[in-house]
Amino acid sequence: MVIKRVAGLVLLMASIVTLACESKAPSVSPIEITALIGQMRDMAWAEEVTQAHVLIEQQRSHHDQASTGWLVAASWLGRGASFAEQWDIAEQYAREAYDGSVVLLSDRALDAGSQLPTALGAGIEVLSRALDAKGDRAGALEFLRGAHESYKGSSLETRIQKNVLLLSLKGQPFPSLDVEHYLGESTPVSSENLKGKVVVAFFWAHWCPDCKQQLPILEQLHAEYGEQNLAIIGPTQLYGYMSRGQDATPEQELEYLQGAYQERFPIPTWMSVPVSHQNFLDFGVSTTPTLIIIDREGTVQLYNPGTLPYEELSAYVERLLAT
Repeated sequence: MVIKRVAGLVLLMASIVTLACESKAPSVSPIEITALIGQMRDMAWAEEVTQAHVLIEQQRSHHDQASTGWLVAASWLGRGASFAEQWDIAEQYAREAYDGSVVLLSDRALDAGSQLPTALGAGIEVLSRALDAKGDRAGALEFLRGAHESYKGSSLETRIQKNVLLLSLKGQPFPSLDVEHYLGESTPVSSENLKGKVVVAFFWAHWCPDCKQQLPILEQLHAEYGEQNLAIIGPTQLYGYMSRGQDATPEQELEYLQGAYQERFPIPTWMSVPVSHQNFLDFGVSTTPTLIIIDREGTVQLYNPGTLPYEELSAYVERLLAT
């Protein structure tokens, strides 16, 4: 009888411990965390910071705050607050995403999945922007360069370099481009044949729909200013696949770009297209297209990850051609 009572007490205590553990580690389905991430992302782009702040704090006790999904959700709120220039909130959630990601890196590889690079990359980006917004550009660049060194060779390298260049490239000489291969019919690009010209560098990818939308704008720009010492160059790189994600060796991808791709999307004869992965690392091209405008002296006047409308591009070019 005594043994049975002791066994019963042991079972009771085990049940209590199990319930306590369950209450401390909430179980959330993948669908629920995916839904939260989607809500945070949509609110970020809409700059609905207050609503997102309220929602994520309501959800906090229901989620494992050490999970990559939670950190991604927090990172989106940090980004949204940075878009709206609400820097205290931006820094709070970027710091949560960054610190939480660094802890997780103690027992897993950064690029083992997609969520951890998303959370850590956003954390780094927003924390640097917050420092810059507070007037500490030197501190922002020091932080970014340290992160670049820490995560060199990972999927974050180009994203971090992009943020370094956003804060530092304007006013600097345009670095020389690396060349592994060429596409198109234009004369190979060199510092000599660009000397004295205004240059638009258009970093693009063959799979990128935004790049295809930007190209007609560049064609219009060339038609208007091509005979006035404007040069447009189009660096790209190989991605290891062709149309519809079909795997390809470098030789197969080059053959595709020079053949089937150009039959559908002809590369303009006036645009020199150097092909090199190193250029995308050096110029932080994690966003395609990326546009860089260089003046007649070879100095960068604009570094722009993303598309630009004709009106904005032509205004830059006209001003620089007149100088």
